[in-house]
Amino acid sequence: MPLHYPRYSKHDYDKMEEWKIDALLREYGLNFQGTVDEKRRFAIGAFVWSDQL
Repeated sequence: MPLHYPRYSKHDYDKMEEWKIDALLREYGLNFQGTVDEKRRFAIGAFVWSDQL
């Protein structure tokens, strides 16, 4: 597991392709099954600080 949170913004996650979201979640040990929109929401909730939303 990496030591730092990814440095993507909410906007970055909204535009990110599904394969890249999958790779990022796997890199952090998170196995999330769902639609690409569900994966985006999960990644935003896990990695984007509330003041960046």
